[in-house]
Amino acid sequence: MLNKQITIMKIVAIYMGAVIGAGFASGQEIMQFIIVHGHDGIKEVLLITLLFSYLGAVILYLSVKFKTDNYLILINYLVGKKIARLLDIISLLMLAGGLSVMLSGSGAVFSEHFNMAAWFGILVIVIINCLVLLKGIQGVVWINAFLVPIKITAILIISLLLIKTQNAPAEINITIGPAENIYRHWIISGLLYVSYNMILVIAVLSTIGKDINIRKAIVGGALGGLGLGITAGVMFLAGLTVYPEITEYKIPMLYMAGLLGAAIKSVMGFLIWVAILTTTVANAHGFAARLAKTNSNTYKKIGIGITLLAIPLARFDFDKLVGYIYPIFGYVGLLLIIILILGPPLKFIKLIILKRRNGGEGIY
Repeated sequence: MLNKQITIMKIVAIYMGAVIGAGFASGQEIMQFIIVHGHDGIKEVLLITLLFSYLGAVILYLSVKFKTDNYLILINYLVGKKIARLLDIISLLMLAGGLSVMLSGSGAVFSEHFNMAAWFGILVIVIINCLVLLKGIQGVVWINAFLVPIKITAILIISLLLIKTQNAPAEINITIGPAENIYRHWIISGLLYVSYNMILVIAVLSTIGKDINIRKAIVGGALGGLGLGITAGVMFLAGLTVYPEITEYKIPMLYMAGLLGAAIKSVMGFLIWVAILTTTVANAHGFAARLAKTNSNTYKKIGIGITLLAIPLARFDFDKLVGYIYPIFGYVGLLLIIILILGPPLKFIKLIILKRRNGGEGIY
């Protein structure tokens, strides 16, 4: 039943919804990982687009092959049980940490945009997240299918309008250099950006392996990665037109939207919060699905429990959490991204060798 309900576009929405959260939609990620590299950011956008498309297709393909409902089966297959245990612990910590960042982002939006207490923004998103988790996987699919297209459309429209009104971003792309305090090469920055996102992506996408087919998996993964790259690229070009002014804001996209008018800023503030909500759900869902069967009472209890436990860390400043936690997660996640890039081709080569030796069935 669910197989028919999860269409390719819903897969794309789930994928993009997992990545486009507080850091992405607010502009903090794009600013800290891409815009600071100036014209090199164009090459970085191409790199992350390629990686997101390839890795999304690979993760979903393997999820379908093994009929997964969590990520542990995939990493066991790719690296063996011993290393998988370590990656499992790291992944759970990163999902919990990412959840705290999302809650903090909600607080920042309420504080900077709605002129309300940050703790109230945290409370609101905690309550909604818990209600979605009570619906299980159906709730996760529905909220992404409904909200993700809206927020992506708004981000693209606002970014394109800013590029048009601020004039000649192409000239800035050529002349702007890396920020003086930049300490990562654009290739390293791109790899880090994709690698820390992959922890959440594999945690979320692996939960639908039993509910889709191979064609949906490959096409959905590739299109989701392409959509992420295009969105990041347009935001990058828009951000360059107002750099370095945006570095003074916790929510750069709100500042950018404000340049287009108060009404657009108000709409963007709400949509950034929507982006935060979908990734909050993704983090909590990925964590709970690893430890319990989706839709079970245990799944619901774990999802709600980890959401509540994430609240204390969420009281720290959002921009500091993005600046410190995400790069750490990125370095840790590099092992996983290397495995995902090299693992499937190496497995395929091994299959060919085995078939030539004894004509037996391969591991795929």
